[in-house]
Amino acid sequence: MSDTTKKLRIDKWLWAARFYKTRSLALHAIENGRVLMDGVRVKPAKTIATGDHIVLHFGQAKFDIEVLALSDKRGPAPVAHQLYRESDESAARRALMAEQHRMQPEIAVFKYRPTKKDRREIEKFRNGE
Repeated sequence: MSDTTKKLRIDKWLWAARFYKTRSLALHAIENGRVLMDGVRVKPAKTIATGDHIVLHFGQAKFDIEVLALSDKRGPAPVAHQLYRESDESAARRALMAEQHRMQPEIAVFKYRPTKKDRREIEKFRNGE
């Protein structure tokens, strides 16, 4: 981890904190407005410091995090997790969404193209026969 007085680009920090697999993915997320810092949309070259508040949107999931330390080197996940702290509300909201997703019924997916017999059975099922 780097010195706490040092400033760092937000795209590099998001990559080092393992939110994105590559810096270019972090860059695209920032450019598409999925990353907010202190409630404001930022540019990839925006410098961050310890204590900054960042909101990340991943589809339906939303991370509310506080920057605890800076690092421009990507390390193992336990080390990367020490760079930030997720708010309790954010963690609870994501856990609730994961539980709701898990409880949704699974959609049937065919692994092959239905045969003529399969299509007849599907039609019978749809018609309630």
